[in-house]
Amino acid sequence: MVSYNFIQGSIFSDKRGNLNFFNTFNMKEIIRFYEITSNSNDIIRAWQGHKNEKKWFYCNAGSFVVNLVKIDDFDAPSNHLKPIRFLLDANQPTVLEVSGGYATGFKSNRDNSKLLVFSNSSLEESVQDDFRFPVEKWPANW
Repeated sequence: MVSYNFIQGSIFSDKRGNLNFFNTFNMKEIIRFYEITSNSNDIIRAWQGHKNEKKWFYCNAGSFVVNLVKIDDFDAPSNHLKPIRFLLDANQPTVLEVSGGYATGFKSNRDNSKLLVFSNSSLEESVQDDFRFPVEKWPANW
């Protein structure tokens, strides 16, 4: 079963500037959010997984590559899992919704990129549901 989804945003522009909006993004489940920036476009932040925590990813500046891996066994995941690659770009407003059961990794493509991450878990719940794997665990196209 595929457990990710795209929520397409829109852009309105006039002489005053631009307005990015997500009228179909239901935020009732969200408990917290945080913003990620990178010190270098060479840095890969991977792999962090959650059995239960659901996340939403939105690039509000620049561009990020996001890779997902559906975990088969959180205690001993297969080395042969295949990452799924997505490009999130601030010029094409899209929210990537990812259910629990995945490990995620990401890398910025441009200087000053910003990735907002929304979560349906408190920080305490997230820490109890946190699984880390080495960046080399699964080969991904960054």
